[in-house]
Amino acid sequence: MEERGTIFDYLAQVMVVFGFAMLMLNIFCLLFGESAKEISTMYELGSAGVPVEVCFQFLAVSFFIVAARFVFFTDWLIKNMAIWLRTVCMLGAVIILVAVFATGCGWIPKNTWQAWAMFLASFALSFVGSCFVMTVKEKMENKRMEEALRRLKEDGKRGQERESREQNDESACEDGEAK
Repeated sequence: MEERGTIFDYLAQVMVVFGFAMLMLNIFCLLFGESAKEISTMYELGSAGVPVEVCFQFLAVSFFIVAARFVFFTDWLIKNMAIWLRTVCMLGAVIILVAVFATGCGWIPKNTWQAWAMFLASFALSFVGSCFVMTVKEKMENKRMEEALRRLKEDGKRGQERESREQNDESACEDGEAK
């Protein structure tokens, strides 16, 4: 489970989510902007970039995603839930959130199944990428923790050996004094 952290930790998470979303959106603008100019508010500037209002909409989505992460991955609200179920609930909440924003803000036309299919494909790709990054990060952290534990155990053994030698030396000194 994640620690609650400070407001600055959450703002940093919001900026990471927002930054990644903006990077992906700008790449999509470069690739599809001109052809999607008339279809979506996200691409109304074509390949020139992302409109300011869309940037603020994505910032709002980023705040909501981090809030959902707080709800599902800390014990603040949900005390006992398996991690896989938390992940599924978080994923469902994010899909619903983004779908609401996508229809409400005109990002994706409601009646164009191809645009929704592309949205779901890009969302799935982003989700798989995020899972991959989280898995690699977790493995690196586990490796670091195992290494720290190994060093701690070695230091503990050395300390015990030193104490044993010191006790033996004291015993030898006491035996020498007794004679």
